[in-house]
Amino acid sequence: MTHGQALNPHVAVVTRFAPSPTGRLHAGHGASAIAAHDFARSRGGRFVLRIEDIDGTRSRREHVDAILADLRWLGLTWDGPVLFQSQHLAAYDAALDTLRDKRLLYPCFCTRKEIAREVAESMAAPHHGPDGPVYPGTCRSLTPEARAAGIATRPHCWRLDMAKASVLAGPLEWTDHGQGVRADPQAHGDVVLARKDAPASYHLAVTIDDAAQGVSDIIRGKDLYPATHVHRLLQALLGLPVPRYHHHALVTDARGERLAKRNGAPSLESLRLAGTDGAAVAAELRAGRVPLGIADTTP
Repeated sequence: MTHGQALNPHVAVVTRFAPSPTGRLHAGHGASAIAAHDFARSRGGRFVLRIEDIDGTRSRREHVDAILADLRWLGLTWDGPVLFQSQHLAAYDAALDTLRDKRLLYPCFCTRKEIAREVAESMAAPHHGPDGPVYPGTCRSLTPEARAAGIATRPHCWRLDMAKASVLAGPLEWTDHGQGVRADPQAHGDVVLARKDAPASYHLAVTIDDAAQGVSDIIRGKDLYPATHVHRLLQALLGLPVPRYHHHALVTDARGERLAKRNGAPSLESLRLAGTDGAAVAAELRAGRVPLGIADTTP
């Protein structure tokens, strides 16, 4: 049984920024990148950059170019080469094989519509996790023959048998801002670790990549706090180091609403191309303020 490897408190500090090139960066991204950059620099550590580009349907090279330009405009520098997830697929395959060998993965052939219908028709009240109704486990009980036949003929994802995985890993903890947190991955249900349209899910890829880049401290928005419970479990199952976590408040607009791509938050690129001083924008974000030109234009 493995519980992951506790991080040596004297290890050199390494932080990261890991955007997805599915759109332009906004002020929330900028604030998170600055927080991770400054955390490392103030401690004589390293700040590394990762591009999470395995979503083949939405990732765009032009978004990558804009991300790099925006970070430089903010005055941020990173150490070493940029890691592209699309060049790291073998590591995800190896991790999936390890979990299969432990009999912790099963193929799931359900569509989103089928899952929604089953949840709606359930006699019992559906269990809700951090991301909504938890997968009801429809494919978990399929026979080996049914699984083999489905794998050969039907699109499928791979899910983690959360109950079995949690028993194998045993009780787990992680720290957020130095405070101990008891991990509760079962609240998420049987999460997807490899999708039908991508070689690895966010949960798996980010866990593998943070270990590969030697990340000691993860600075990210509090919207990702719930996902950390799953990441802590995967670290234990795969024998990976356990970084320290520091989840920060999200940048909000004048109405107190979170800045997000899907909400049409103005991009850093729009400010950069308009001739705005990047150093001034960075200073505002460091002070916890939304830069001028963003607060007044967010829809």
